[in-house]
Amino acid sequence: MAKHVAVLMGGFSSERPVSLSSGAACADALEAEGYRVTRVDVGRDVAGVLAELKPDVAFNALHGPFGEDGAIQGVLEYLQIPYTHSGVLASALAMDKGRAKVIAAAAGVSVASSKLMNRFEFTSSHPMEPPYVVKPVREGSSFGVVIVKEDQPHPPQIISSPEWGYGDSVMVEHYVAGRELTCAVMGDVALGVCEIIPVGHQFYDYDSKYVAGASKHECPAKISPKIYQKIQTMALKAHQAIGCKGVSRSDFRYDDRFSEDGELVWLEINTQPGMTSTSLVPDIARAAGHSFGELLSWMVEDASCLR
Repeated sequence: MAKHVAVLMGGFSSERPVSLSSGAACADALEAEGYRVTRVDVGRDVAGVLAELKPDVAFNALHGPFGEDGAIQGVLEYLQIPYTHSGVLASALAMDKGRAKVIAAAAGVSVASSKLMNRFEFTSSHPMEPPYVVKPVREGSSFGVVIVKEDQPHPPQIISSPEWGYGDSVMVEHYVAGRELTCAVMGDVALGVCEIIPVGHQFYDYDSKYVAGASKHECPAKISPKIYQKIQTMALKAHQAIGCKGVSRSDFRYDDRFSEDGELVWLEINTQPGMTSTSLVPDIARAAGHSFGELLSWMVEDASCLR
């Protein structure tokens, strides 16, 4: 009998629309692979819904807080429902950009210099020499990311304003110019490296990620074999050091304007990478010879508790 897979999607974070797209794409593809699929738009009653459904596997297509920070993973552990992607601890660590960086750096991964701050500490003087980036500590999909250029006379006012809706903890990180590269890890194998080329955007922001045609993916990335391998090594190191399982995706910046060795830094790891038709991991997997359906089937068969 076909495995019954509950695809968890939606949720109530700012990334709800992205999760609904990911979930719909995954549910359709899993049905095409022969699984019995139930689509679950996750609300606060998710534990009761899943206890009644009793699926064989929960395919986690949630993004953002409650979906990729260890919260839903804890619920699934209580219910003893095997699930995809990373477990409670790795999910919580990866979602906290500051702690994830400390662990990755300790494992020998190159990171940009940064400091954690309360957003109300932003006064009239810069917290570090511009250019720098300010990011919420616990958000994904580039929500709340502000780039401060060299010539900006004062820090961005939005960070300490009442309109800021991304929590009080922010990370201020040295801005590395150059190319946006990403590498997926599947199990204990680093797949290919892909370059993201935003079309008409300054960086890989929310629209570049999710609006069709707003970014180009070059898989494999056109970089030297040495740098390519270095990125794969760092992505796998970060995945293993943080304790990720299933599929993850690490993002990098590579500044090769002055030399091929250039500056290469790891930015963050995504334990719940997007799975829409414009997403990176399906593209990277395809370039490695895995169809979208095969990738998802692998994830379902890899699912477990105590991840």
